[in-house]
Amino acid sequence: MAALTDARGRTTAPGPGLASSWTTIARVIEHRALQYRRTFRASLFSSFGIPVLFLTAMGLGLGGYVDQNPDPSLAGLTYLQFLAPGLLAATVMQSGSFEAAFPILGGLQWNKIFHAMFATPIRALDIVLGNLAWIAIRLTMISIAFSIVVVAFGASRSPLIVVAIPAAVLTGLAFTAPIMAFTATQRTPDRFAAMFRFGITPLFLFSGTFYPIESLPGFLQPVAWISPLWHGVDLCRQLMLGTVDRDPVLAIVHVVVLGAITVAGVLAAARTFEARLVRG
Repeated sequence: MAALTDARGRTTAPGPGLASSWTTIARVIEHRALQYRRTFRASLFSSFGIPVLFLTAMGLGLGGYVDQNPDPSLAGLTYLQFLAPGLLAATVMQSGSFEAAFPILGGLQWNKIFHAMFATPIRALDIVLGNLAWIAIRLTMISIAFSIVVVAFGASRSPLIVVAIPAAVLTGLAFTAPIMAFTATQRTPDRFAAMFRFGITPLFLFSGTFYPIESLPGFLQPVAWISPLWHGVDLCRQLMLGTVDRDPVLAIVHVVVLGAITVAGVLAAARTFEARLVRG
């Protein structure tokens, strides 16, 4: 069987190389978990507290006023029931985007930990997949905690909320992977502010999280439809409200789109990480 040569000229056998890849990915996950063990207290409020407060303020506070004059576009739902699925997907999107920005730049630029990993048998792709797997774990924890609160508030109408958790995580990964690819090209965090201000925040506001996109002007609705967040919001809403059986093809489309974006992001991140780590 022919040997493979990586970007640093190292020769590896295809079979053992694949086996060792799972081990090296696990090492990256272990590193991120050890980091989180030292810093998790600082992230508790931003990861879990703020979304709960947002759900309470918008869903119960503002929702009380909305429900006094029911909007026909809500199709008989309370505003809390309409908001909760969208806020789940949007919260995970924001958390995943942040995790793919500053912590990744730190490992590439500030403490050079990924360069240290790259000096071992850990490959650039292993670093990408290890970080992505760790972020998926973090997003799963956030989604579970948020879903428990949603159930406690009575905002879920279907047991399929359990399936909405991986759907929300997939939504987060559809943002995480491309942003990781972008982060690997940066030397400073200067462009992150523009990314969050002109990318993440508008998507948060205009992708059907707070109101049906049919309420948007006609020329803006197609923009919302191509947003990855809209696919995640609509998928979570179908699952949490138990309406996925009404249009299962649309649910499949949502999954395919989010999965395709994630895979494309991973491939791009593998290239940008490899270039960055080889270049130094």
